[in-house]
Amino acid sequence: MNTPTGSDESDDVRTLHKLGYAQELSRVLGGFSNFAISMSIICILAGGITSFHVGYCSVGGAAIGLGWPLVCLFSLCVAATMGQIASAFPTAGGLYHWAAILGGRGWGWTTAWFNLAGLVTVLASINVGTYRFALSAFYPDAKPDPMTQFVVVLLLTVSQAIVNHRGIRVTQILTDFSGYWILLIAAVLTLSLFAAAPSHEFSRLWTFTNYSGLPSEGLPVWPQHESLVWLFALGFLLPAYTITGFDASAHVSEETAGAAQNVPRGIVRSVLVSGLFGWLMLCAIVLAMRDPAAVAEKGDGAFVFTLGDVLPSWYSAVLLGCLVIAQYLCGLATVTSASRMMFAFARDGGLPASHWVRTVSPRFRTPAVAIWAVSLASILFTVYAEVFETIIAVCVIFLYISYVLPTAIGLVAYGRWWNEMGPWTLGRWFRPLAVVSILGCAGLIVIGMQPPNDKAAVVVGGMIVVLGVLWFAVAKHTFPGPPHGVLTTAQQEAIRAAEVAVHEAPSIEAKP
Repeated sequence: MNTPTGSDESDDVRTLHKLGYAQELSRVLGGFSNFAISMSIICILAGGITSFHVGYCSVGGAAIGLGWPLVCLFSLCVAATMGQIASAFPTAGGLYHWAAILGGRGWGWTTAWFNLAGLVTVLASINVGTYRFALSAFYPDAKPDPMTQFVVVLLLTVSQAIVNHRGIRVTQILTDFSGYWILLIAAVLTLSLFAAAPSHEFSRLWTFTNYSGLPSEGLPVWPQHESLVWLFALGFLLPAYTITGFDASAHVSEETAGAAQNVPRGIVRSVLVSGLFGWLMLCAIVLAMRDPAAVAEKGDGAFVFTLGDVLPSWYSAVLLGCLVIAQYLCGLATVTSASRMMFAFARDGGLPASHWVRTVSPRFRTPAVAIWAVSLASILFTVYAEVFETIIAVCVIFLYISYVLPTAIGLVAYGRWWNEMGPWTLGRWFRPLAVVSILGCAGLIVIGMQPPNDKAAVVVGGMIVVLGVLWFAVAKHTFPGPPHGVLTTAQQEAIRAAEVAVHEAPSIEAKP
């Protein structure tokens, strides 16, 4: 286990005080743990598997061989620019604080809501995906039942909330394990499928085949369309959905030792490693197919069908069980990230009943109310969005808006009123990578609102209207934003009082 040294913790706390916050959470995560939590949320064994059909049923193997690495390079640009800002402002609020400090409290408030909504919807998509994947894996003839889905998602989410409630050390053990588990199972799956492939037709990985309109019975993955270029773009949702959640490294900044260095490293490394391992794994799935057209006809059962078609049934069942474990841990890490975001926003008075939501459990040193609030919100979202692909589209749009807003503001502020960088910087590469991130995000928003996910346009449009009304009617006059600049004596005393209160309370984190 990585534990912070005294000097590291002193530097981290000093930086946190400078930004206007008390060290209330337990700072026990090291560099690997920070990387592992983002790796766990990205989880190529969750998004890459449960939404495999979203990519493959667009243009076939080319969506994997060419589309996946293309979007992963874009995600790496987003991660790199995010890392530079995270190094300068290593707080639990992450993206929200960056936007507020660099662009003003209005931009911070907007970023906070998009990021929080994205994290809630991605938690919903993970747990819905876990249920549907397990159903298709072990009961292939069964159809998802809305009530059963609700109950299973409820049980999954509540159990993840309980684990998170009981302390960051418990979560750390599981997310560290998850990081190793993802790499191990991805490697085993890749080698198994590659070895079992009836032939190795590598040309599949750059061959464009129109699979829109499939499956022919029931709801197709993508409506019939003649343009391969457009279908190729629609397939971008597979990697875009999978390679999300790397902002988790930023959200646990206040629980990470050496945060100014370890947080940006965790963000970038999680995207890089996930992108590479995910590409190899998905390529192996495509190469293992006996009949690519028959696989496309299976729709959201494409992966499970392929696995059962080329591997012994007992071995396939074992691998499927391993994937379900990884998907559960993915949801667990997402609760951690989302709750820290909500805690930080409430700490600055950005939420209704903020004084209650920002409460830290004196026993477990976790933002207990925030943990249960985000968990409940994600459960309620699944009641509205019954179509899994719509959940994917909504969370991708929300998250990438929140990712790119601080980057866009940072691009304008860089070298003007933002001159003090952290120890991890891109130097002259920040500006061009920021431009790529902004343009790519705009493209993903358009793609994510296309049929059959046009419901996403209603959700996102409604979100923008509601936020606009709330900001000008209420929040503009009541929301103070995060503290920055020279702290007043009262603010300094409040910081010391908050630390004394939480550190003097009995805490299981302090016990060996």
